Amino acid sequence: MFAQAIAELMERDPDLARAVARWCEPPFWTHEPGFPGLVLEILSQQVSLESANAAFAKLGVRIAPITPEGFLTLDDITLREIGFSRQKTRYVRGLAEAIVGGALDLNEVGRMADGEARDALLAVKGIGPWTADTYLLFALRRPDAWPSGDLALAKAIQELRGLPAVPSYPELDVIAEAWHSWRAVAARILWHAYLSARGR
Repeated sequence: MFAQAIAELMERDPDLARAVARWCEPPFWTHEPGFPGLVLEILSQQVSLESANAAFAKLGVRIAPITPEGFLTLDDITLREIGFSRQKTRYVRGLAEAIVGGALDLNEVGRMADGEARDALLAVKGIGPWTADTYLLFALRRPDAWPSGDLALAKAIQELRGLPAVPSYPELDVIAEAWHSWRAVAARILWHAYLSARGR
């Protein structure tokens, strides 16, 4: 299905076709569904991919497996050493407490339609649209999830289309409508182009 989606997008959009021709097909990046994947999405908020992955790896050394119960045993000092900001510590603690207390069932979220799953995630403090959408994309592997508000995607579009300025997020969302049903795949193509152009 992934290869089919890429082929269809290349037919629809010459800019995406050019990105794939130059940088090859993107990897099918995934995150573990459930608590670990959502923690990684929260860690990824407004920081580099490398920084988020480094903190997540350190967390995995402290608690294995990464569970809500295990996370709640870690104090502020430990979490700061791992790489959690004060705000992200609050967010993930709140998430862990919601799961342990039964207010959020991520297995159930995984069975919901995209819109319902997104709404269930947005009800948790610290989970905004970008975090919910990247969880749907990477962890639940939904083909049409679109992470609105992603700067790398906006810059990739600017570079591919030769735009004089980085498109605003609302403008980017309008552009993405042309990729409907495969927006997550388009995002993967754009991220791959963005990272490849920077040797990452």
